[in-house]
Amino acid sequence: MTFLGHVVRFIVSALVLMLVGFIVPQFSVGGFWSAFFLALVIAALGWIIEGIFGKKVTPFGRGIVGFIASAVVIWLAQFIVGGVTVTWLGAILAALVIGIIDLFIPVSTPYEAGRNRHD
Repeated sequence: MTFLGHVVRFIVSALVLMLVGFIVPQFSVGGFWSAFFLALVIAALGWIIEGIFGKKVTPFGRGIVGFIASAVVIWLAQFIVGGVTVTWLGAILAALVIGIIDLFIPVSTPYEAGRNRHD
């Protein structure tokens, strides 16, 4: 993926996080830049978790373990990014809403999806 592709992905992620902040109680994002940095931090924490525990435990993994990892990463990210406030319930609800949105908005290119199937 090109640099511009990554920038577009983080912009879309920031917009999704702002939408989630509007929909989910106990989850608030201060504005676009807070949401953008939150998307960066979530991606970085997900990368770190994947490096330590493997792909099945990451926020990008499917199933209950991926869902719990998503909620924990969202909750932890509030301590790194200013303008973000999340309770445990808010993190769980946000992980659920983000998971539902993820069903409709593809997060990887067809090339990456095909490559990840063989890992």
